[in-house]
Amino acid sequence: MMNEFDKEYWEDQWVSGTSRRLPVNPYLTAETAHLPVGAALDAGCGTGTEALWLAEQGWDVTAADISATALAEARARPAAAEVGERIDWVETDLSRWEPARTWDLVVTNYAHAQIGQLAFYRRIASWVAPGGTLLIVGHLHAHDHDVHHGHDHPEAATVTLEGITNLFSTPEWRIESAFEHTRTVNPGGSSVQLRDVIVRVHRVI
Repeated sequence: MMNEFDKEYWEDQWVSGTSRRLPVNPYLTAETAHLPVGAALDAGCGTGTEALWLAEQGWDVTAADISATALAEARARPAAAEVGERIDWVETDLSRWEPARTWDLVVTNYAHAQIGQLAFYRRIASWVAPGGTLLIVGHLHAHDHDVHHGHDHPEAATVTLEGITNLFSTPEWRIESAFEHTRTVNPGGSSVQLRDVIVRVHRVI
């Protein structure tokens, strides 16, 4: 099932300022701290916050996003000049992209694609090298009783913990972290509550 999250949608989001820059995702820092550095893919990198952080830790990063506007802002950030040699910025539609390689670490933070969340996660999982790691941070699907609390998202942009973990129930994968969490961020000075789902898996073979 195709959703609205095409190139035009994301350009509108970034041009209008609806998608705001946040500090580096705390789940990324916590869930990758123990990993040896190597090659990483930030799938849906936006304005590059997580990609830049990974590069600062020593990772060689491919930072991919569908929005030319977001990537232009990412490249213009002061930190990008300091670690530019470690980052390859790629403008692409991840629901159609066919990279000719894999990565030791693939991360995605709140990225939405036209093909749907679970299909998107399944797709980027195929780009993890054997022995590598996939880290997914997504918007938790709200139940009816709490839909009016926190920061609401289109249903097509949300997912359940069970939905993600079911993707990795085969011997090829080992689930190492899987949990839900609520946190408060302050983009533009306004307080917003995020309901998150976090899954980290290791590709065994």
